[in-house]
Amino acid sequence: MKVWNDINNFGKLKNPVVTTGTFDGVHIGHQKLIKSLRQIAGKIEGETVLVTFYPHPRMVLFPDDNELKLLNTQEEKIELLEKFGIDHLIVIPFTKKFSRLTSLEFVRDIIANKIGTKKLVIGYNHHFGRNREGSFKHLKEFGPVYGFDVKEIPAIDLDKIEISSTKIRESLQKGDIATANSYLGYEYSLRGKVIKGKQLGRELGYPTANIEVADKYKLIPADGVYAVKVFHETTQYKGMMSIGFNPTVDGKKRTIEVNIFDFDKDVYSQEIRVNFVEWLRKEKKFSDLEKLKKQIAADKQATLKVF
Repeated sequence: MKVWNDINNFGKLKNPVVTTGTFDGVHIGHQKLIKSLRQIAGKIEGETVLVTFYPHPRMVLFPDDNELKLLNTQEEKIELLEKFGIDHLIVIPFTKKFSRLTSLEFVRDIIANKIGTKKLVIGYNHHFGRNREGSFKHLKEFGPVYGFDVKEIPAIDLDKIEISSTKIRESLQKGDIATANSYLGYEYSLRGKVIKGKQLGRELGYPTANIEVADKYKLIPADGVYAVKVFHETTQYKGMMSIGFNPTVDGKKRTIEVNIFDFDKDVYSQEIRVNFVEWLRKEKKFSDLEKLKKQIAADKQATLKVF
């Protein structure tokens, strides 16, 4: 996949088959759209082009929105889009000036003139342009004028619930890993640098790696204990992760700690990735460290059963 960070450098293609959107999560709805994009491109000997935006539009339009959390960092989104077979990724810097483009200007200047779109594929209820004024109806009108066809992909229904990035965020914020993973079509993950903690886990016989996630917009799932897969360099390990405030020892700061099974390497300052497999339990305050230790032992057995 070729990544274009400046659309002015984008070279003209024979038959560009294009889609556009934020694609946060690259969930199974997005994946269906991408599959359709690739099928259409294959029929006309074209190449797939996905147009997305960075930063996320809400970061620019609502900079004081501290509630905004995203399923993917930019790096993760790029990796996923490449995995699902996109040929060209155009990342448009989203600014307040760009947000003022009308739907007509966006279609004329970018979709038609810059990219030379042959076919445009969009998701159900897709809106674009200033104040999200543009719609499928507008695109059907613009298409013949600017020489491209438009196809709308219907909403995906899973158990009668329309899949969306918002619903996946809500699931993760409740600790509902099973639902989130089923909507994503892959295991939700986070990655970060290992930093020094209080080393309480080591005292209890379960040393943990404390993970610092650099991207403040990355969504961290609900406080609790999880069965996880841990990836360090090229090796995968089993593990259990705790997210929360360590109430048994009156913790004041939210931490992300993972006990990696059968692992004794020094990984301070190194990056690891953690995939969430299953929710085990809520965070709980115990009356003493011995009871906490017994619960951790039970958590490990529960994790091993998951695997």
